[in-house]
Amino acid sequence: MENVFKYFEFSDFFKDESDAFSGNEICFTELNETHFLIFEKNNLKYNLFVSKYIQKKDIGFKPPEILEIVVEDYDKSLPEHRIALRQYLG
Repeated sequence: MENVFKYFEFSDFFKDESDAFSGNEICFTELNETHFLIFEKNNLKYNLFVSKYIQKKDIGFKPPEILEIVVEDYDKSLPEHRIALRQYLG
């Protein structure tokens, strides 16, 4: 998974303080000024979300305005999971 995070320029993982991700660790990449893709690390599973925040600095500290799951239990070996990620990042 590390190469996925690096390739798509996700941030380092940090603890979610907003309770939107149950206190799990998250990382994100920016789609535009208010929309972001977020990976949540839940034990050994990664869930991918698309989200909307008023500003980037709110991620992990305030609940998102919009939060939708894109892929549950992301597996980079599955083509449909890679396609779902690329739909947002090209």
